[in-house]
Amino acid sequence: MYSTTNKNPEPPGVVIWVLVTLLWGTVFFLTSIFMLSYASMWLGQGVFNLSRSELFHVYGIHACVLVVFALAAMLVKNSIQPGGKQQIQRWQAISEGKGEKLFISFAGSIATSFFFTGLTAMTFLGSAGILGLTVSFTIPVVLLAALLNIGAGLTASLIVGFVFLIAQVGRKKV
Repeated sequence: MYSTTNKNPEPPGVVIWVLVTLLWGTVFFLTSIFMLSYASMWLGQGVFNLSRSELFHVYGIHACVLVVFALAAMLVKNSIQPGGKQQIQRWQAISEGKGEKLFISFAGSIATSFFFTGLTAMTFLGSAGILGLTVSFTIPVVLLAALLNIGAGLTASLIVGFVFLIAQVGRKKV
């Protein structure tokens, strides 16, 4: 993370990329399971009714997918923007009290929750063949689940925003 005492801040390394991706990927894996089940039931399409044991096995595969995704995203971001200047500037703005006050990246929360629902659905479909599970989704089910999961993303963003407010992250030091 950004340190106000470091004159030459470094962009996040591999460990941060992987841990943050695993954190949010796990949160959205859980919310996506609920939303995919709900959307499948609501639309009466697809098959998605797995035991906890089966969900746990799929999560093992999903965690591997998340690590690969984190590494690929880091490589792409570093090739597009060597040195992570924009990310460092964002951290500086937040530490100076210029960041968003309540939501932590409102647009990012929407995009992330939508994307991770699709990634979770693809992991389930891919895992079904490997683990012998019966899973099928229609595109409308995945799209509805992704739209419903936006609420989870905004809720997570609000929670992080409240934590930052309580911890006084981003407040100007007097």
